[in-house]
Amino acid sequence: MSLSLLNRLRMEWAPSIPRELLAGAVATFALIPEVIAFSFVAGVDPSVGLFASFVISIVIAVFGGRPAMVSAAAGSVALVAAPLVASHGIQYLFAAGLLAGAMQIVFGLCRMGMLMRFVSSSVRTGFVNALAIMIFAAQLPHLQGANTATWAMLAAGLLIIYGLPWLGQRLQLKALLLIPSPLICVVLLTVVASMLGLPVATVADLGKLPDALPLFGLPEVPATLDTLRIIMLPALAIAMVGLLESVLTAAVVDEMTGTPSNKNRECTGLGLANMASSVFGGIAGCGMIGQAVGNVKYGGRGRLSTLFAGVFLLVLMVLLKPWVSQVPVMALVAIMVMVSASTFDWKSVGNLVRYPRLSSAVMLATVVITVFTHNLAAGVIAGVLLSGVFFTFKVAGMLQVRHEDDAATGTRTWYVSGQVFFASADALVEQFDVLAVAGRPVRIDVSGAHFWDITAIGALDKVVERLQQHGCTVELLGMNANSQRLIQRMKT
Repeated sequence: MSLSLLNRLRMEWAPSIPRELLAGAVATFALIPEVIAFSFVAGVDPSVGLFASFVISIVIAVFGGRPAMVSAAAGSVALVAAPLVASHGIQYLFAAGLLAGAMQIVFGLCRMGMLMRFVSSSVRTGFVNALAIMIFAAQLPHLQGANTATWAMLAAGLLIIYGLPWLGQRLQLKALLLIPSPLICVVLLTVVASMLGLPVATVADLGKLPDALPLFGLPEVPATLDTLRIIMLPALAIAMVGLLESVLTAAVVDEMTGTPSNKNRECTGLGLANMASSVFGGIAGCGMIGQAVGNVKYGGRGRLSTLFAGVFLLVLMVLLKPWVSQVPVMALVAIMVMVSASTFDWKSVGNLVRYPRLSSAVMLATVVITVFTHNLAAGVIAGVLLSGVFFTFKVAGMLQVRHEDDAATGTRTWYVSGQVFFASADALVEQFDVLAVAGRPVRIDVSGAHFWDITAIGALDKVVERLQQHGCTVELLGMNANSQRLIQRMKT
């Protein structure tokens, strides 16, 4: 194996092994409360979500297209899966996850990762901000009816998470800078709560944790067309929502690290991960932006951090279950509050008044729809559609038509410039005053224009036809090659 290949593998997997392991551990603790909560949303035991997160993390670390990205059982997939579980049971959920994974592999092979190009910066910002708000909102149920000890535990957790790095920088204490403060938060608050016997909720109160390794097994459903009919639409929804969230999360990590990712490989990798999860008793999943942000924030840059997040999760849930059960929920809530604050794009608030109003409207619409529907796909799709509509109006408004008259010959020449398509076609027709040139020779110079679709060609034909009906001789000038080919295809 050449030295260059070894260096490339080292950079892809573990630029710094200690940082990768510590960052992966932070991501693991950030996963626990969300995965358990999402399991309840889907209507399954916490062990189903935790097994899924372990398997997905392992597979995506090897086959995914974005190093340092964390994928696991996600809320967006849980929302889609819940009706299927309620109506047909968990085995049909596993079958739907298996089919969804196969679909995602096909989508990746068909290079559907390039669809990310159609998601504008405003939509991405709205997606990130909406997720940050949803992550924060997901912590509020843990605070309902909270006692004084619970609030004190949360305050102490936030003080440790934010205060220790600040203290380490001020006092030049390398130990405080090397160990991620969320890990210190978990250890200290667990020790304090146990020693003082504080009346605070612990991880054991969230639900039954797994006590064994996941076992391989195909979904126990009939291999019939009726089964396919039941799982087809839920599987397609899981596949599309999962891909959308994973590709957008990969884009966020790209921006944070300043490195590119292979979106198509991420699609196929997620498909393999979801198929593996389904045959090991887990729910399907996708990219987790909050955990990915936390991983990158604390030094994760390679695939090892993602791999370790999954392995460490299984170790905690199975081998260290008695200890993990005593971790105060508020320690994990403090981590998620930090993740929420780190995820939110605070600059976007000030940019609302500096950026164009339409761009700000797209960002706000993405946030509002996502938060109120709790559906990431709905918010992003609405943002993409709004971006497309606003862009269409902008381009349509760039169409210009002016005219010049030749007094010697009586010829009027119209000069058309801009983009002519379905949104600007009617405006093109309205620019020609046919009554003012009745019986005169006319020239239409379209050298500065491009005709994109049949609506545009139809509008030009309508203009020429009206002029001819009023006794004009019409000469068309400057039609470019692409527009001419479109006309030829329409005639055949």
